Amino acid sequence: MAQRFEVHPDNPQARFLKQAAQILDKGGIAAIPTDSSYALVCHLDDKAAAENLRRIRGVDDKHHLTLLCRDLSELASYARVDNKQFRLIKNATPGPFTFILEATKEVPRRVSHPSRRTIGLRVPDHRVTQDLLALLGQPLLATTLIPPGESEPLNDPDDIAERYDKLLQVVVDAGACPLQPTTVVDMTGDEAEVVRLGRGDPALLGL
Repeated sequence: MAQRFEVHPDNPQARFLKQAAQILDKGGIAAIPTDSSYALVCHLDDKAAAENLRRIRGVDDKHHLTLLCRDLSELASYARVDNKQFRLIKNATPGPFTFILEATKEVPRRVSHPSRRTIGLRVPDHRVTQDLLALLGQPLLATTLIPPGESEPLNDPDDIAERYDKLLQVVVDAGACPLQPTTVVDMTGDEAEVVRLGRGDPALLGL
C-alpha cells in the first residue's frame, strides 16, 4: 500500500519529503509532481527499482528513461554536452524539456539506451521536485506517469493513489499539475531535433 504525503506545491513540508526520500533510498517507487505532469521515480543506483519502474510503466529497455537533475552542473555530470548544446539547454532550463544526450560513465549502462548509449535528462521547474532532489543529493530516475496502453499522463493524485496503490510505495500529492508531458529534444545529431512536442515551447531553443 502506497504512503501518501500531501504537501504544499510552493512550500512543501520538509518532514514529508524526508520520509519520501528515505523510502526511495530503500528501493521504493514514487509518483511525484513535476512542471509537466506526474512522474514515476526511483533511486538511480538501484537495479531492482529501475526494473520495477519499467514494469509498472509497461516499457522495455529501449524506452528512454530520464534523469531528473537539480541544475545544469548536475546535468553535465551525467551527459556529454558541448558549448553549443549547453547554450541551448541553458535557454530552456529549468523547464518542461527532456534532452536526449550522450550519457557519461556516471550513468549506469543498464538505464541508458542499450544501443545508442543515450539518456534523457532534464531540470524540472517545480519546488517539490527540487526539494526532493536536494534531500537525495543526486538525480532521480524517472518516466512520465502514463498508464500502459494509454496515451495521456495522469494528473489527479486521487486517481494515481487509487490506481497504483499496490504498485507504488509513495505518492507525493501536491495537487494537480499540468496535464502535458515534456517536450523531448534529441541533441545527439548535428542539429537539435524535437521528437515529441509537449509543454515546453521549442522557440526557447530556436527550433
